Amino acid sequence: MTENPEGPGTSPDSWTVLRLLEWTTEFFKQRGSSSPRLDAEVLLAHARECSRIDLYTAFAEEPEEEQRIAFREMVRRRGEGTPVAQLVGYREFYSLRFRVNEDVLIPRPETEHLVIEALDCAKAMNEPAAELSIADVGTGSGAIAVTLAKHLKNTSITAVDQSTAALKIARWNAEQHGVADRITFVESDLLDAVTAPDRFDIICSNPPYVSESEFEQLSPTIREHEPKQALVAGPKGTEVIERILPLAAERLRAGGRLILELSPMIADDVETLANQSSELADLRFIKDLEGNRRILSLLRV
Repeated sequence: MTENPEGPGTSPDSWTVLRLLEWTTEFFKQRGSSSPRLDAEVLLAHARECSRIDLYTAFAEEPEEEQRIAFREMVRRRGEGTPVAQLVGYREFYSLRFRVNEDVLIPRPETEHLVIEALDCAKAMNEPAAELSIADVGTGSGAIAVTLAKHLKNTSITAVDQSTAALKIARWNAEQHGVADRITFVESDLLDAVTAPDRFDIICSNPPYVSESEFEQLSPTIREHEPKQALVAGPKGTEVIERILPLAAERLRAGGRLILELSPMIADDVETLANQSSELADLRFIKDLEGNRRILSLLRV
């Protein structure tokens, strides 16, 4: 790391694709990245306007000066904490590409478990024969709503967010994936401004579920670059979910399901809250790849 302290591409030496990746991976390791090699590959592929897989057949090539300059700037900003997804402007989610910026949460792999549960529930409700209505509460980038619309052809979806800026991103993503005609976007605090349909078959939500104290322990990359209002629920972390549970009992049809993402840290508290409702039953948790309770699924009886 001492051979070029100013970063890759700043000297006349031979900076091949492989050397750039190796240098940057080590640099990101020192900056605390949890996926340094992946970060390096995504940024270099973006600078070269190619796919990550194309890098592996170009290890001996030297990127053009303009590409090195663009890459070096992204590496600098990533080293300062800017998320990779915001640097390149997108994140892959459920094999789809979603535009993101500082106005929306970056879609995480854990949320794909919510999508899988929703697709399984829809199948059990006889989709594609049935015409289903789904609400995505707190849609953000639209990742959940758009992904479900892509896979459930006869389904109408209401995507809700209280952020005007987030809804703009969600609409753009829906248009890019050709499903905007089946998604209604509503600016609303939860479902307060949603008047139709009266009842939904499925309500999905990746709501704010971080406590205020937990937020202070998050990495600076998250705290400083993603919208706090989409992360923090309140002092306990359960405040928004506490509002969603009775709302689901009111707005789901009998036999419908509420599917929530949550923090494993509040899973016990949320289970207690859910069990207090006489209209919500068949409680089950879906675990993430690390074995943590990440998704809660409830039946409206």
